[in-house]
Amino acid sequence: MASFLKDLWTRLSGAGDSSDKPEVAAEAVEYKGFRIRPAPYPSKGQYQTAGIIEKDFEAGVKEHRFVRAETHPSKDDAVAFAIVKGRQIIDEQGERIFD
Repeated sequence: MASFLKDLWTRLSGAGDSSDKPEVAAEAVEYKGFRIRPAPYPSKGQYQTAGIIEKDFEAGVKEHRFVRAETHPSKDDAVAFAIVKGRQIIDEQGERIFD
């Protein structure tokens, strides 16, 4: 459990080398003025749900990275689910995700 949390923190904080950072796996999807960028990554033979939610503000672009516990057998499945989760996060929290 501790290594899972450490790995999760490393991915969320951007610590570690650049190979640890999730790469955007698909084109951004526009939703209610936000951009959702799916960024699943390989994990134990599957793909972990992850992504980035962005929004343009006068001061610049703000982003919120998310990683969820769900895994998927294919990258395409993980991309599709990351979009669903991104929309859910936006619907539930809106701009508060950037606070």
